[in-house]
Amino acid sequence: MLAAALTAVLALRMAAAMAGECIVPSKPGGGFDLTCKLVQKGLQDGKAPPMRVSYLPGGIGAVAWSSVVTQRRAEPDTLVAFSGGSLLNIALGKFGRAAVDDVRWVAGVGTDYGMIAVREDAPWRDLREFLDALKRDPAQVNIGAGGTIGSQDWIKVATLAKQAGASPKSLRFVAFEGGGEAFTALLAGHVQAVSGDTSEAALYIGGGKVRVLAVFSDARLSGALAKVPTAREQGYDMSWPIIRGVYMGPKVPDEDYRRWVAAFDKMMATQAFADLRAAHGLYPFALTGDAFTAYVRKTVENYGKQAKELGLVR
Repeated sequence: MLAAALTAVLALRMAAAMAGECIVPSKPGGGFDLTCKLVQKGLQDGKAPPMRVSYLPGGIGAVAWSSVVTQRRAEPDTLVAFSGGSLLNIALGKFGRAAVDDVRWVAGVGTDYGMIAVREDAPWRDLREFLDALKRDPAQVNIGAGGTIGSQDWIKVATLAKQAGASPKSLRFVAFEGGGEAFTALLAGHVQAVSGDTSEAALYIGGGKVRVLAVFSDARLSGALAKVPTAREQGYDMSWPIIRGVYMGPKVPDEDYRRWVAAFDKMMATQAFADLRAAHGLYPFALTGDAFTAYVRKTVENYGKQAKELGLVR
């Protein structure tokens, strides 16, 4: 009887956890939103209410980070979406005095890749033509990006521009909270290109209004972007994988943290989730708990070294 009662209590707590909240640290649309909605669908088993997705934009993730670290430190059912760009911002000090161990890293659910997109009616047919235009007259090309100078979207284009012989300092960037805003501006003609991620581009490429000039992966991708050449195919040394995942507050009890880790382990071991991840434009990556935390620490350390080499931090 006691064992049955304990099992029932555990089941109820698991159901409550799965019906938690996933915070999108940007406005709707873009990679953060995609991450929460992927998690929401992946964890939904029909036995509990779906996870709630909420929005807390500001500072390309800084506002959500601050909220969780200072005000929502021990909430057992609150997750926050993040990306490799968030880890870069930590390394650059854009989250204030944030450190890797200020939060609890739950899971990495997939990987994304950088890309450059333009409108279908743009004059540039490939990456070389686009970079030649930047070299000739950078003032004529406004580039939409998530974040300002030093963000991952800035670094991607700046690195390519430098390889093409253009000065990164001459580029005209328009900063947005996320990829959704950047693509909206592209379609409206407010910017001429977007430096963003493949999962974001996959949401728009099917309508025939957006052309992706290059993906920043080591080999061509599958799915909607299968016909898009890599930057390396076009003669430019650029590969930019972007991890996507979730974290929790620093004071979440171990029992609750481990419950979430177990839930993600179970979810990501299924073919159903692999299919769902692919449908969301992401590629395989699955780490949780302690192993994932070690990965995040190493990634932030490497970003810090790159930032110093680029002169972005001292």
